[in-house]
Amino acid sequence: MNNSITTEQLLLRRRTVRHFKKQSLTSEQYARLMEVARQAPTSNFLQQCSFIHITDPAIREQIRAICQQQYVGANGDLIVFVVDLYRNHRIRAQFGLADDALNSTDAFIQGMEDTMITAQSVVMAAESMGLGCVYLGSIQNDIRSIIKILKLPKLTYPLVALQIGIPELIPELKPRLPLKLRSFENQYEDRFDLNNLNEYDAIVEKYYDLRDTSKHVDSFTQQIATKLSQTNHKRDEILAIIQEQGFCQY
Repeated sequence: MNNSITTEQLLLRRRTVRHFKKQSLTSEQYARLMEVARQAPTSNFLQQCSFIHITDPAIREQIRAICQQQYVGANGDLIVFVVDLYRNHRIRAQFGLADDALNSTDAFIQGMEDTMITAQSVVMAAESMGLGCVYLGSIQNDIRSIIKILKLPKLTYPLVALQIGIPELIPELKPRLPLKLRSFENQYEDRFDLNNLNEYDAIVEKYYDLRDTSKHVDSFTQQIATKLSQTNHKRDEILAIIQEQGFCQY
């Protein structure tokens, strides 16, 4: 990374990269990223997150089929970040202690927090090394199959995956909502004028037009209207699967 680039500048210019060159991370690069993951903040020092590096081509192909995105597992490195209370279950069992505390919704949320903070720490480190990243929430398309493929025991849950590699293409910076619609003082402001989104809608449409002139993409508000009306029946089972894994029993 260029030493003149600050962490703030790195965060402000970050982009989702989906096209990677046909090479994997070096062992040194991967080791550095895992050290960053190891040092990520953790709730109550419980360290309830683990990471699985997917190097087997057959497993990568299975995950690609679940995600339904051709770039998944194609080039670069694929890492699954797992909410992991199983390790602490084993420690408690050694002391003859029950799992009641691990079965709570609070424990699962703590594990989720650990896991997402860890993944984002890896993203920041990777981008500081000149690498590109894309989050893969699409593993949730069929989470039971992911659990089976990765041989995950009870008290674990695959929350998100990352594809990391050397960027083949760097997309334009995607415009975000105006800060005035997301930043409040002391209390949430629920009485905002939807007309304030008109200018942002126009910016979003222009962004997509410049990115791909052959494909029409709706404005932000139209995307919200459409995407949140779509259903994935396997994703409808997520809460039940979380409970099957021993979480959120109360």
